[in-house]
Amino acid sequence: MAREIAYDPPHQDLTVAVLGPGGTGGLLAALLARAGHRVICLARDDTAEALRTTGIQVRSAAFGDFTARVEADTELREPVDACVIAVKHTSLAAALDRVPSTVLGDGLVVPLLNGVEHPAALRSRYRPDRVAPAVIRVESTRVAPGVIEHGSPFAEVDLAGDDVPRERLDALATALAAAGPGTRVLDDESAALWAKMSFLAPFALLTTLHALPLGDVRTRHREELAALVGETAAVSAACGGPSDPAQALARYDAFPPGTKSSMQRDSEAGRPLELDAIGGALLRAAQRHGVKVPVAARVVGELAAAAR
Repeated sequence: MAREIAYDPPHQDLTVAVLGPGGTGGLLAALLARAGHRVICLARDDTAEALRTTGIQVRSAAFGDFTARVEADTELREPVDACVIAVKHTSLAAALDRVPSTVLGDGLVVPLLNGVEHPAALRSRYRPDRVAPAVIRVESTRVAPGVIEHGSPFAEVDLAGDDVPRERLDALATALAAAGPGTRVLDDESAALWAKMSFLAPFALLTTLHALPLGDVRTRHREELAALVGETAAVSAACGGPSDPAQALARYDAFPPGTKSSMQRDSEAGRPLELDAIGGALLRAAQRHGVKVPVAARVVGELAAAAR
């Protein structure tokens, strides 16, 4: 069950840290800063220096072209109301050293990561009742340190956290919605994460495996896509998430044919893949629930072999 957060000014300004001010994190950091919140971006020395010098420049048809001033550092040095984690799984372990738990204290930890397993890992490091997993739907790219191109006509955030005090979730959701992104607070954390996972996994795995944009995958490899969507929906249903393969296929069909997944872009650039966080997590969930996923197992195996 979801509750829409109205686009009203926040009741109070927040202090928000953003770990990983790239395409997604940089966009949220800039929007929150423009709305009047104090934003501290956490990044490597060169990126932090660029942000301190020039701020974050955003080019967006939806939110306009603007520059937002933010603070920047290589490590969190004071408590904040929330810390948005917008790095990839492949760099998560090292990046978290920039956010000492003793410094963060009572602040929310808001991961915008792909996959479904990261909340447990974060709860072992930070206060379990302050980890608020979120899902974001957006296409946004960092073209240079502090330069963000927001390409999608939308930016939508689903915020959850089964054990997080509701007033803390509502305060952050209200601030995000007032800054621009459509924002909801969802009552079921697992359902929220699997709603994204059930869409992302087939898209990411097959565009990367075949080195093709979504339009070619959904036409030239339609049978394989449908099979993988069906397997993923079955796993999602077992985990309390959505289970409508036809709806997932309809969403793929509605996307521009040239759409690429972030995993595919990582593959093209020679960067490490989030294969374990997406494909591996899917297979592990299937095994736990006794769901047979032969197509997923084959595709993940082929991708793993190619990455060696």
